[in-house]
Amino acid sequence: MARLRSGEQGFTLIELLVVILIIGILAAIAIPSFLAQRGKANDTSAKEVARTARVAAGVYSTDHNGKFENMTAASLKEYEPTLQIAESSSSAYLSTVTVEASNEGFTVTAKSPTGHTFSVVQKANGEVERKCTPTGLKGSAAGGCVEGSW
Repeated sequence: MARLRSGEQGFTLIELLVVILIIGILAAIAIPSFLAQRGKANDTSAKEVARTARVAAGVYSTDHNGKFENMTAASLKEYEPTLQIAESSSSAYLSTVTVEASNEGFTVTAKSPTGHTFSVVQKANGEVERKCTPTGLKGSAAGGCVEGSW
């Protein structure tokens, strides 16, 4: 067993406790920030699902004389196999596909595990809107959703 040489000292119990307390405070500040990043990533994934579905819908309409008649999530998945259409609590998925009565416009909606939804609406005249509905966070720009748009 090594002995301390004269003049060398170790840390006192108080010093060790202060260091542990400081590390605990820093962790309490940092952990919520890291957890918020997961929600942002999930919402970004849902936005990407909506964008991908819109592109797949464009290809679908090309094969159907410029119309979106009978377009469903399953038919979009045939055009884009990477499109997630199965409901999931751990990843974003394409939750609904709605076609306008004229068959010349559509809405695709993706849902994030956070509960937020992100939609792309393409009207018959070609105009595109992005809509969203955050849940559970009043007055906040949840997932980039500001006043119903993203």
